[in-house]
Amino acid sequence: MNDYKIVIDAGHGGDDPGASGNGIIEKELNLDISNYMYDRFKGLGIPVKIIRSTDETISPTERTQRVLQAYGNDPDVILISNHINAGGGEGAEVIYALRNTSVLPNLILEKIGDTGQIIRKAYQRRLPSDPSKDYYFMQRNTGDVQSLTVEYGFLDNVSDAQKLKNNWQEYADAVVSAVTEYIGKTTSDTTYTVKSGDSLWSIAKRFNVSVEELKAANNLTSNLLSIGQVIKIPEEEISETGDYIVYNVKSGDSLYSIAREYDVSVDELIDYNNLSTSSLKINQQLLIPKTNQNNQSAQIYTVKGGDTLYNIASRYNTTVSEIMSLNNLTTSVLNLGQVLRIPSSSLENESYINYVVKSGDSLYLIAQRYNTTVNEIKNLNNLSTNLLNIGQVLRIPGSDEAITYTVKSGDSLYSIASKYNTTVDSIKKKNNLTSNLLNVGQILVI
Repeated sequence: MNDYKIVIDAGHGGDDPGASGNGIIEKELNLDISNYMYDRFKGLGIPVKIIRSTDETISPTERTQRVLQAYGNDPDVILISNHINAGGGEGAEVIYALRNTSVLPNLILEKIGDTGQIIRKAYQRRLPSDPSKDYYFMQRNTGDVQSLTVEYGFLDNVSDAQKLKNNWQEYADAVVSAVTEYIGKTTSDTTYTVKSGDSLWSIAKRFNVSVEELKAANNLTSNLLSIGQVIKIPEEEISETGDYIVYNVKSGDSLYSIAREYDVSVDELIDYNNLSTSSLKINQQLLIPKTNQNNQSAQIYTVKGGDTLYNIASRYNTTVSEIMSLNNLTTSVLNLGQVLRIPSSSLENESYINYVVKSGDSLYLIAQRYNTTVNEIKNLNNLSTNLLNIGQVLRIPGSDEAITYTVKSGDSLYSIASKYNTTVDSIKKKNNLTSNLLNVGQILVI
């Protein structure tokens, strides 16, 4: 491949703020994108220089001189000038020099489009007074360099501005991906950009490698990290057949819904992916730990009002410690809607029937009918009071051998008892009946 080199320009700066709107100042976001991109290219081992890395005022003449001084006037130098657009449009676009082809500009737009950003066009613009020259000085005055101006979106468009705030790193990564593909550089090496709160231990845990392996791969002599630092992850230690699977976030996903789908806790997802927020982005990749994927018999329970670990443990014939251990809980405090996994061993002997509450029912009468206690019914159904509602469905413990019968026209206690090889008195006692009268549709426990 050619000996390509990259020059990065953060548009505007210092006394020249560029455009502003919707909480974005162009010179600041340009600088964030450029510094991030510089770290990414450097982490990949691609020769790269940056025109400004601070909030510095640079004249147009000085800016183009710095471009040509970086690696000389060479067509194998790729200049990426980062900008944010304004003017009421929406989406990303790329301006390229008259001397260059549209191959790389269109590849950049394609990659940015893969992030979900709207794509406008890649185009050239001529100087009206001399159509043989480029309109913009970054293309016109940079010699033979491949000069690209990337406009990532419109800051005066509310939708674009929000996407720019949330997704600018993804857009920058898209440009890096396009350039590396264009120059024939492999990006198979996995890299990670250090964020606030990161440590070598947390990064090693996330990628299933050791701290020592990370230090060796990056020639680190201490455990100190800097925000924005690019860490190379030893490729041979990463395997999708190990202890995790990769999940691509879809529209409508939340950490709660993903945790429930894969039988893990939200806390596990946050810890495993080193997340600092519960917000997700479409196409974001999450690592899902496989530690519980084979525990198919474990039951999922959603915490309701009045729940405690004690009454949940009692209901499922397990212990508070077992539930806390299985769910990686460090406190017994529960939140409404929280999803808990119930140890599978506690479900093996669970047996119950569903009972529909009828007029005149009480917990005492139902417990007596099914040879259980009021407390057992309350615990199994997470009831905090003795009040019942007609039509309410209750689970009755220890009644797996009982059957129910719905009274039909012409039925009598005698005919039903004969059918099920029992006695009228047994049916009356089981159903707390004081007479032999039956009603069509009445449910009897046999």
